[in-house]
Amino acid sequence: MAATVPWRPKAGEIPQQAGVYRFRDASSRVLYVGKAKNLRQRLSNYFAPLSTLHDRTRKMVLTAASVEWTVVGNDFEALQLEYTWIKEFDPPFNVQYKDDKSYPYLAITLGDPVPRVLVTRNRKIPNARYFGPYSRAWAIRETVDIMLKAFPMRSCSDSTYKRAQQTGRPCLLGDIGKCAAPCVGRVTLEEHKSIALDFASFMGGNDSRYITTITKRMKDASAALDFESAARYRDQVAAMETALAKNAVVLDEEVDADLFGIAHDELAAAVQQFIVRGGRIRGVRSWVVDKELDLELPELVESVLQNAYEDGAPPRDVFVPALPEDAPALERWLGELRGPGSRVKLGVAKRGDKAALALTVAQNAQNALILYKTRRSGDFVARSQALSDIQEALGMDEAPLRMECYDVSHLSGTNIVASMVVFEDGLPRKDQYRRFSIPDSTDDTESIYQVLTRRLAYLKDEPPALVDDPGQADEKRRKKFAYPPQLLLVDGGQPQVAAAKRALDEAGITGIQLAGIAKRLEEIWLPDSDYPVILPRNSDALFLIQRLRDEAHRFAISYQRQKRRNDIQSVLGEIPGLGPSRVRELLKHFGSVARLKGADAPAIAEVRGIGPQLAQVIVEKLSQ
Repeated sequence: MAATVPWRPKAGEIPQQAGVYRFRDASSRVLYVGKAKNLRQRLSNYFAPLSTLHDRTRKMVLTAASVEWTVVGNDFEALQLEYTWIKEFDPPFNVQYKDDKSYPYLAITLGDPVPRVLVTRNRKIPNARYFGPYSRAWAIRETVDIMLKAFPMRSCSDSTYKRAQQTGRPCLLGDIGKCAAPCVGRVTLEEHKSIALDFASFMGGNDSRYITTITKRMKDASAALDFESAARYRDQVAAMETALAKNAVVLDEEVDADLFGIAHDELAAAVQQFIVRGGRIRGVRSWVVDKELDLELPELVESVLQNAYEDGAPPRDVFVPALPEDAPALERWLGELRGPGSRVKLGVAKRGDKAALALTVAQNAQNALILYKTRRSGDFVARSQALSDIQEALGMDEAPLRMECYDVSHLSGTNIVASMVVFEDGLPRKDQYRRFSIPDSTDDTESIYQVLTRRLAYLKDEPPALVDDPGQADEKRRKKFAYPPQLLLVDGGQPQVAAAKRALDEAGITGIQLAGIAKRLEEIWLPDSDYPVILPRNSDALFLIQRLRDEAHRFAISYQRQKRRNDIQSVLGEIPGLGPSRVRELLKHFGSVARLKGADAPAIAEVRGIGPQLAQVIVEKLSQ
């Protein structure tokens, strides 16, 4: 592989000022847009030896045919120009947003002669006030239905309103008290406009004032023996409290902020945005992005914010999981979106109620990423396409309906274990997973060879006949284990694949495609090949292979941890006076074996049932 690309500009040609750079391919299409405080320093990272670059970065550099740059005055100008060009050129190697849908908003058309409340995805209604966005339309419709009891304003369509005017009869909402019926003159247009303004003010965060005011009216009406009005006010208070219960208070009432949570891996990132206005969660927005390049969390935060506020202004405070390198310039850019002279503070919530809510946002993002992967792997069409693409990419005669993946795990050469996971038709078959203990091994390649030698021994002979006798359970398990895969994957690159091939050759097994998947670079290595197979980024085929590899890694790690726990329990069990119950108390108190081994005698003596003398014996035993 060449050290770098032939079109690399000379270092002396690249300025050291702040600016924006663009990689283009042979047809002048913009592939990637980026910014830098120091263009020479940043671009030199792309022209390092190709073998040291991340796979996605290397692919972009090899696809490109030139790079050009534009020097600007400062970081802020670079941020503005980068954002403009990303929107203009839509570069394929910048973060690609999969969320192309619009979210529902609650809108109050205050610019209309007779304002109307509605749930809409249209953000271009003139002089309308918007609240949201909300993740589910049905949830905000339910809230509107409740709020109309407290603020009976118009929610009908224009045609319904005109029909009521012509007939002199209000619609059903007017009859049941959920509309003040300005269409038939029950209230004047000014009175109805006042109700609409109160509705908007309530949704904007002025919650307590309205509840206090209506409660006082209810008491005054009751004192005046006007029980009908008191009952109406009571229902309005109940409606407002019910609506507020759906948006629990999480921060002080004067807090307006957006909180972002991001969960990501090598291929995708799930984003959660909690919209807090007046101390209450007014909306939740979520989306998934594809990562074409290996962006770290701070860089990802910057891209997320640029896209989150493409069509709207940010609040005064924005909380993110990590601050980008050029946070001051980003704050200035967000402030200009908010309005001339406005300021936006970008921060990481570290303590108090904001930090607790940030943890909730982060957990929602993690759940969204898991859900995205689960739904993608559960899509039958996507699975079928993935298997077909794997067949074509690896040159197989048929699609790999059964795939097995192996991974090795150890702790500094001790407690060596391996895992075998099985996917059939693109879905995991957990009943056929296997775990292996490896008594002794020199390295991971030797471990792979040992495990596959043991596994392939089941394929040498004809599998036993399947019987219905419950006493033949071992033979049934052997039947499953003896079923050969079409594709055998190992976690690793060329050395691991070579070790697996040696096991296959010695076993005399043919008809099984062998491949290895290298960590992070996501390269597929075949036996006796000097170059890896590169599957398209974000393809269903790579997603399936990555999920298979991750499942094998998870299964191996869980077994290795179990072995470590069993080891420490057996060591502690050899100490006189330390029975199973005291061993459990020790592990429960310290939470992990590492903390227990790092504790001194006084710390161990704090555990219930452990005296100073016994604690000293434990320290000496664990230090051997």
